[in-house]
Amino acid sequence: MMPELRAEARRCLLLTDPFEKTDAVAALAAAYSAGPAAGACTLDADAVLPDSPAIPGRPARPELVAPKLVGRRSMVTPEGRAMLIHALAHIEFNAVNLALDALWRFAGMPAQYYADWLRVASEEATHFRMLAAHLATFGNAYGDFPAHDSLWEMVAKTRGDVVARMALVPRTLEARGLDAIPPLRAKLAQAGDQAAAAILDVILRDEVGHVEIGNRWYGWLCAQRGIDPYATYDELIVRYQAPALRGPFNLEARRRAGFTEAELGRFG
Repeated sequence: MMPELRAEARRCLLLTDPFEKTDAVAALAAAYSAGPAAGACTLDADAVLPDSPAIPGRPARPELVAPKLVGRRSMVTPEGRAMLIHALAHIEFNAVNLALDALWRFAGMPAQYYADWLRVASEEATHFRMLAAHLATFGNAYGDFPAHDSLWEMVAKTRGDVVARMALVPRTLEARGLDAIPPLRAKLAQAGDQAAAAILDVILRDEVGHVEIGNRWYGWLCAQRGIDPYATYDELIVRYQAPALRGPFNLEARRRAGFTEAELGRFG
């Protein structure tokens, strides 16, 4: 039998080794792109798949701690920059997992929804690989420093509601990267780490597309359900205790990612 996309995404999500996982995601993206005619991969959007307490699959390291215990990431020293690159790699590894979770968990969506989230998973896997390779130039590997789990906590909270997932993960938490990456890139370039700055250029370019996917499917779901997207978003922020948005905001990147002018006006 040909592999089925959502079941394969769930299998990838359960993998614990980051490099095995990212290899599997790349292979799945290639198989789905080849299509059923090539005998590669099918889609069953309505399949009922079992949840698992082992989701997401993660390595034993890094140690997960409260955000305030992660440690200071100074740009001045190589160790500080290594800690920062490690933190970014951890974000991208979590982003691979969240894209896979969005792909397998929510049944009954249009085929394009699953193709979109497979694209996100594939690009996030590439980001992780790039950062892990750069981290190795410092003599470190993923897992060498503590990390926090804030992003996945919201993924877990929204596992029962695709509207909340689209609202609060890609278009809220991931959208913060659109604001944070440019000043971070400038600091790394100023510190002489041009390789890291170039990686952040790739990540920012791709993240605009990822946030746009979240915005587009959030809007589609609100239209399908006949609910107001702005009032619903405000209600979801409160219900799921999402962190407050704080500027400065990268309004141009957010505009390209599909935020409306009405929303941008709320950011100030």
